[in-house]
Amino acid sequence: MKAVRFNEYGDVDVLNVVDVPQPVPGPGQVRVRVRAAGINPGEAKIRNGAMRARFPATFPSGEGSDLAGTVVELGPGVTGIAVGDQVIGYTDNRASHAEQVLVETGNLTPKPGDVPWEVAGALPVAGFTAHAAVRAVALHPGDVLVVAGAAGGVGSIAVQLARLREATVIGLASEPHHKWLKEHGVIPVSYGDGVADRIRRAGGDVDAVIDTQGGGYVDVALALGVAPSRIDTIADFAAVQAHGVKAEGNAAGASAETLAELSALIADGKLEVPIAAAYPLAEVRAAYTELEQGHTLGKIVLLP
Repeated sequence: MKAVRFNEYGDVDVLNVVDVPQPVPGPGQVRVRVRAAGINPGEAKIRNGAMRARFPATFPSGEGSDLAGTVVELGPGVTGIAVGDQVIGYTDNRASHAEQVLVETGNLTPKPGDVPWEVAGALPVAGFTAHAAVRAVALHPGDVLVVAGAAGGVGSIAVQLARLREATVIGLASEPHHKWLKEHGVIPVSYGDGVADRIRRAGGDVDAVIDTQGGGYVDVALALGVAPSRIDTIADFAAVQAHGVKAEGNAAGASAETLAELSALIADGKLEVPIAAAYPLAEVRAAYTELEQGHTLGKIVLLP
């Protein structure tokens, strides 16, 4: 079978699609034929070595957490799931960017029939992170929330979950994405100098901030008078140490129960996961090139 591998830290040109042995599921595992697998900024940082202190790679390394596909083989003793089941899930073994992958049964939830494969495969990491971040800032109806990076993979989900909690949401995003934000009940505000003043004009007093960008938005939140306990960043870990803000993201949100909740919202038409682009597995380098350029609306997925 085909799978993505890299043998050293580096740019996208270290990524290759190679033949590897078909995996055999062990106890508590199933083998899934992958139909779609999301790609994430954290995976790019693992590959280029930017996160080697926290998440070192062992070479040759696979990559990928998100997946949606069809169960094709059960490991010994597996019950409650059958060959042919359509599932959404995640793996902690950097392995989903492949034609087939082993997944722990506890990391899977059934895929609703109304959820497209591309959307299902893009959901886990961004969905978990957005879910955890919204929970971390403890929203109440009527609260004013600012989301930095509001049109990205995490931000685009976070703003919608916050609107479902009846918060007023201000989304920081580049101007080409303002129309999408408005269509989803979000007040768009552009980046750049004077952003704090634009936020005040748009929403008055701010109660909470979710920072998916880094680059000083925790400082902006503090300048707006937001309490550190109601600021969550997934990108500025120095600010977590310096100011005591929260850093709840994928690790805090990852569960099959969260996947089931989010996929049900998608099936019911209450949540959208915008898909910026879909690439065949063989074009993994192009997919990550687009991801690393930034400013995409929503998610990019691979289609093995």
